[in-house]
Amino acid sequence: MPSRLKLVISAAAMAQLVVGCSGRPSARPPLRVQAERPHQEAFVRSLDTVSTLEATDEIELASQAGGRVQSVLVQGGQSVSAGQLLVVLDQTQLRADVAALKAAAETDAISYQRFSSLVSKGAATALERDEKRSKAIGSQQALRAKQADLAYKDVRAPISGVMGDVSIKPGDVLQAGTPFSRIIRNDRLQARIDIPANQANAVAKGQRVQLLDGINPRPLAEGRINLIDPGVNNTSQTLLAKASIANPQGLLRNGQRLRTRVILGAERQLAVPFSAVTRSFGQSFVFVVGTLQDLERDPGKADLSALRRLPKGTLLALQKPVQLGPLQGDHYPVLSGLSANDRVILGGSLGLRHGSPVQLNR
Repeated sequence: MPSRLKLVISAAAMAQLVVGCSGRPSARPPLRVQAERPHQEAFVRSLDTVSTLEATDEIELASQAGGRVQSVLVQGGQSVSAGQLLVVLDQTQLRADVAALKAAAETDAISYQRFSSLVSKGAATALERDEKRSKAIGSQQALRAKQADLAYKDVRAPISGVMGDVSIKPGDVLQAGTPFSRIIRNDRLQARIDIPANQANAVAKGQRVQLLDGINPRPLAEGRINLIDPGVNNTSQTLLAKASIANPQGLLRNGQRLRTRVILGAERQLAVPFSAVTRSFGQSFVFVVGTLQDLERDPGKADLSALRRLPKGTLLALQKPVQLGPLQGDHYPVLSGLSANDRVILGGSLGLRHGSPVQLNR
């Protein structure tokens, strides 16, 4: 083929080419994309930290009287109600003592009544009657005291809650006042929240608190801050805040440590959808719709000489680094890098590079 003819064909082919994403000519037409301007949305400002749960009601169990354990009616982890019988100590001797004192009290009461009748008939003196009366009162008081000792042989739950580990078994000898278990009221807990000292002024009473699962981002429970300690811990450089947490299902446990989110407030910020954001080496980017003049201010690796041969007014995809806040719903708050006038390319960024020709969907 003559060399002149080759040059004509090459020139005609070049006229049909469109610049590709690498800056080199490409036969592909401009990518069709959809774009929208960033809009204002309300984003929650929050502080992520950790907290430890503690029971508001936790009582150690001990018997007021010593003795051999006759029966243990509960197990660790079992739910109990206030007044429920938990442990019974051996009562054989005490029951015998109560029976004897009861008989003596009845005898002394009858004797007092008889002498009261004799005094009215002149057959006994008032002094004798008063002595019998004193003896009857003493017998009744001794009976009541022994009955109280008998009641102490039964250990009952002072509050409703969940039993801790029970350290005794039938046959053990239990000393008076020695703890053998505890009851934890688990339906309401306190979250002890560690607030970094540099965030102390952002925290206030009444702010919402969310306890988060380590896997599922859905909150396990919520509460509100009801106490803020005035001082900062010297060792950890944290401020202690407390929040009351309802736990009706018993999913949370005393002593449990959880990720915690404190809701500091809300503010309106520019937002971009999740689908518009790409990441590379830890940096977030979005593509915006621009012109050749915009590209010339920051050409990057784009081939400006090739792009200048495109038809006048050709739209280009420009990659812009942005700083974003945490994802909320399906939008990111824009901290820097975009203005309200930018047209952000939504989704479809696959195949785009800085300087790629694009065509907007209408």
